[in-house]
Amino acid sequence: MRKVIEISIMALGICLVYLATVAVQVYIPATRGYFNLGETMVYTFALLFGPRIGLVAGGVGSALADLITGYSIYAPGTLVIKAIEGYIVGYLSRILLKLGRRTWKILSVTIGVGASLGLASIGVTYYSSSSEASIGLPKIGYVTYTFMIPSYVWIIISVLLAVFILYFGLKADPKIGALVLSVIIGGFEMVLGYYLYERFILGYYALAEVPFNICQMLIGLLVSLPLYKALEKRVYLILKK
Repeated sequence: MRKVIEISIMALGICLVYLATVAVQVYIPATRGYFNLGETMVYTFALLFGPRIGLVAGGVGSALADLITGYSIYAPGTLVIKAIEGYIVGYLSRILLKLGRRTWKILSVTIGVGASLGLASIGVTYYSSSSEASIGLPKIGYVTYTFMIPSYVWIIISVLLAVFILYFGLKADPKIGALVLSVIIGGFEMVLGYYLYERFILGYYALAEVPFNICQMLIGLLVSLPLYKALEKRVYLILKK
C-alpha cells in the first residue's frame, strides 16, 4: 500500500512540475532558454516527500516540459539537473531538520536577509526592463504579453520574502531556516548545472542566464515555503497511514 501511495505521489509530482513549468515561460534570447515557475513544485514536493520523489518529479516533469514546448535541446540536461536539484533539496531538508533550534534561527536570519537582497538586486537589474512572457498550455495555446515590472515591485516582493523567513524562522517555526538553506543549496546546483550545460554542451553565452536562474530559484523559494507549511500536516497524516 505504501508503495502505491509513493508511485501515485510521484505521478502527481511529475504532472504539477510539468504544469508549473509550461504555464508561464519568459524567453531569454541570449541562451534560447526560458524563465519558468517549475521550481515552485520541485521544491514543494522535495520538501514534503523527500529526495526520491523530489528526484523523479523534478527531473521527469521538467524534462517533459522542455520536450513538449519546443526546448528539446535542453531536455537531457534538464532531466539530470532538475533531478539532482530535487534530490538535494529533499535530502538536505531531512538532515538539517535534525539540527537544534538555535542553529535554525541563525540560518533564518542569515539566509532571510541574503535571499531578500539577492532577489531585489536581480529583479531590479534584469526584470525591470521590457520582457516578453507566454502564458497558457500546450495544445490549448499561449497568449504572449510584453510587460515591464516596476523596480519597486521587486523591492516589495523582496521585503515580503525577508519578513516571511524571519517571522517563521524566529517566532512561528524555527526550522524554516533549515528548509530555506536546503532550497538555496539545491537551487544553486540548478544554476551551476545550466551554466555548465549551456556553456560546454550547447556553446551558448551561458553567463547571461545565471541571474535569471537565480531569480527563478528565489521565486520558487518564496512560493514553495508557504505551500509546504499549508500541506505539511496533511502529508504527515497521509504518509502515516
